[in-house]
Amino acid sequence: MSDVVLNREQIEEILPHRAPFLLIDEVTELVPGARVVARKTVTEEDCAGHFPGNPIFPGVKTVEALAQCGAVAVLSQPENRGKLALFAGIDDIRFKRICRPGDVLDLECEVETVRGPIGKGKVRASVGGELAARGTLTFAVGE
Repeated sequence: MSDVVLNREQIEEILPHRAPFLLIDEVTELVPGARVVARKTVTEEDCAGHFPGNPIFPGVKTVEALAQCGAVAVLSQPENRGKLALFAGIDDIRFKRICRPGDVLDLECEVETVRGPIGKGKVRASVGGELAARGTLTFAVGE
């Protein structure tokens, strides 16, 4: 495994999200404005109520974790510090694997295009090298 580039406290210096909705634990690779690799260890609390006796990490939380990964890429750029990265679109998301407590999600975002405050990133989540989800996210950076 890679060295940790950003721990949770350092992520909180970039993202406005806080527990229980901060869904990335550490960043292992960061190229501001271009690429981020992060990790999320799925907990029982992450799956609370989904489903009793059969905990499954909700797909929407996987997408949100991927979006937060991309937000680190964009908001780590000096010109975007202190701003928000918001969803502008979720395209072609496909779920390939159920994620459960104890799974470690490896999250990746490659920023593809940026035009003004709008950008797109290719995202993928995997567990132990097995694809869990992939797709394209569109974001808008604002105040």
